[in-house]
Amino acid sequence: MPALPSRRPLALLALGAVMAAIFAADTVTDYAVAAACFYAAVILAASRLLPRRGLIALAAVCIVLTGLSFFLTRFGTYRIGLVNSAIGMLVIGITTYLTLKMEAAKAAVHEAQARLLRVARASTVGELTTSIAHEVNQPLAAIASSAEASQRWLAQQPPNVDKARQTLARILADAHRASDVIARIRGLTRGAAPQRQGFDLNLAVEEMLALSRSELDQHGVVVATVLADGLPPVFADRVQVQQVIGNLILNAVDAMAEVPAAQRRLSLVTAGEGRDQVSLRVRDRGVGLPLEAPERVFDAFWTTKALGLGLGLSLSRSIIDANNGQIRAERPAGGGACFVFTLPVATGGAHA
Repeated sequence: MPALPSRRPLALLALGAVMAAIFAADTVTDYAVAAACFYAAVILAASRLLPRRGLIALAAVCIVLTGLSFFLTRFGTYRIGLVNSAIGMLVIGITTYLTLKMEAAKAAVHEAQARLLRVARASTVGELTTSIAHEVNQPLAAIASSAEASQRWLAQQPPNVDKARQTLARILADAHRASDVIARIRGLTRGAAPQRQGFDLNLAVEEMLALSRSELDQHGVVVATVLADGLPPVFADRVQVQQVIGNLILNAVDAMAEVPAAQRRLSLVTAGEGRDQVSLRVRDRGVGLPLEAPERVFDAFWTTKALGLGLGLSLSRSIIDANNGQIRAERPAGGGACFVFTLPVATGGAHA
């Protein structure tokens, strides 16, 4: 850590005093005493205080002082003094060279860290933008589908106004849903509390499967659901939980993109977990999870997708945690991946 500016002059004065002491010791002692080697410590200490040119100038001064001490010394064997002085100058030169290289490496590391920070910031913005687009895409797709249906109803002779009204109502509901998704994501990033209420998890699953139907059909994914009867309502933010369900469904579709079409099967199973929790299991037959530490898939920016960004599952875990639930990843027998989350049961309040 560099010295504080207010202390720099004092530090330089201290180094000057040390250099004077080394010079005196090198001059008054025997030639056999290689006191000049201690200038290397001065070079190292000065590397925190002086720029590159200043350090080179200091090294030159140390070398000059070493030569001057040699000529002023009157004790010992001249040849030994000559060798020791040469060694001292060599040590000063090598120390200066290595110190300059070390400082250049530090500067390169700091520059690389600054570039990495800029890239990370840009990636974070991209991740959040992509995540929001991913979550909003589902209600937007439903809006587009309803709008096309409305056009067909109105194009009939005579126009089927009642059916058109129904599709317009769905468009309005999905538009509100898209707005809610954005509001929930913004609230989540700011640490806002979820808007929890009681709702039917089975119904939430069915709604998300309906919204994802076109994506599932396009990729030839066969869906099997086992939705337990008589489940109590869960107490959580319905919009956020449906974000998680939709994300798990679309992740499963992506995971099965490379497997044969006949093996693309997705199962969703709800069940009661004791008296106070309800669970949802989403299992695919895709490429599976890492052999070691499958929980790593929840780390931000970690992904196995060639074009993936790695925020979906991290955001899902944040959502489930914020709703007092838990989510985990499993490697089931037979391959693929299974994601399980649990939510607390509603003990009172509104049932949506």
